[in-house]
Amino acid sequence: MCVTRDLHRYIGPDLSDDGTHILHADMDAFFASVEIARDPSLRGKPVIVAGLGPRGVVSAASYEAREFGVHSALPTAIARRRCPQGVFIKPTTSYGEVSRAVMAIFREFTPHVQPISVDEAFLDVSGARRLIGTPTEIARAIRARVRADHGITCTVGIASTKFLAKLASEASKPDGLGVVPVATELEFLHRLPIRAVWGIGEKTAEKLTRLGMRDVGDLARLDVDSLAASVGTASAEHLYALARNIDPRPVRPERVEKSISNETTFGHDAPDAAVWGPVLLELSRKVASRARAAGWAGRGVTVKIRFGDFRTITRSRTLVAPTDVGHEIYEAARELADAAATAPVRLIGVKLDHLVEAAAVGRQVALGEPEHGWRDIETVMDVASAKFGKGAVRSAGRLARRDSRVDTPESGNPGR
Repeated sequence: MCVTRDLHRYIGPDLSDDGTHILHADMDAFFASVEIARDPSLRGKPVIVAGLGPRGVVSAASYEAREFGVHSALPTAIARRRCPQGVFIKPTTSYGEVSRAVMAIFREFTPHVQPISVDEAFLDVSGARRLIGTPTEIARAIRARVRADHGITCTVGIASTKFLAKLASEASKPDGLGVVPVATELEFLHRLPIRAVWGIGEKTAEKLTRLGMRDVGDLARLDVDSLAASVGTASAEHLYALARNIDPRPVRPERVEKSISNETTFGHDAPDAAVWGPVLLELSRKVASRARAAGWAGRGVTVKIRFGDFRTITRSRTLVAPTDVGHEIYEAARELADAAATAPVRLIGVKLDHLVEAAAVGRQVALGEPEHGWRDIETVMDVASAKFGKGAVRSAGRLARRDSRVDTPESGNPGR
């Protein structure tokens, strides 16, 4: 989403920030920007950070690469076809170091910082006005520090709520600053397309379009009962509130690094993926179920493998976006395990980390849509397990192998 000409009167770097106190700071094309800062010769080139294997996906693309239709989550093979002149770089582990340094900069301005991913965070600066300055002055100082210290750019949105601050940063990208004045925040919000609202994906947008809705203003004018008839009661109440900028969620600075994990020890060493694969799937679903129950989504997946000689290894991957879906966790874990399990396996485990509030993840709130696939299936499994017991629903592969080869799974450290 970018700022169109008719929205400039409602959002901009020089408009009034009276009554605002929440900043949403978002690094621009973060992984790609870190690589360019490390190697300035890449500046101006279509840089694509992606898995380079046959099943690799794009993690980040510079804005030059985006002009060719390359974006995060796009399969690398397609990215190569769209942008054959692109500079493809395999992701490294250095992004976490830069992320931590940037978050430390944020905390120099306010202790009320809530990271929601490796490259973005909410800040509540209401207590910093007297000591440092207005929200706009703080945002300008943050942007200058991030550029000076790390050679990357940061876009900041300023508003009275988390929801609107995030929309403001999205509308001001790249390398921008957007203030949405309290007096005109609904005018700004209601002129945005309905897809701008968290939880409105492609399928929901199609349903709302059939009801004659094109922008958020149309959504705000619809009563909640009519909306519920199309998207379900829970989604309707959520979308009804956001269309009116009703978002009372505070910035929660108390978040610490957490993880959720589960592992299983085999009664006899599992000789190959035909044995440990279905177990890994079940573990991934358990981790995802616990994440959903706690309201978390995670961007990091780690596989732990112990071989028959008690040698233990771990392999990790950072996902393109946070998830609380077991199938997505399993896909990453399985690829890691396939490459690492070079001998019979005694123990296997999976961990989800780099946790963020699921409510802050755009895809999380697309409720009430049967087309959502794996997440809906797993949510039904959650309900069935809660009602009939944890063994009520199992993967078909695990049922087929429920024999003496597998001991009772050990509960992993939730890290919470």
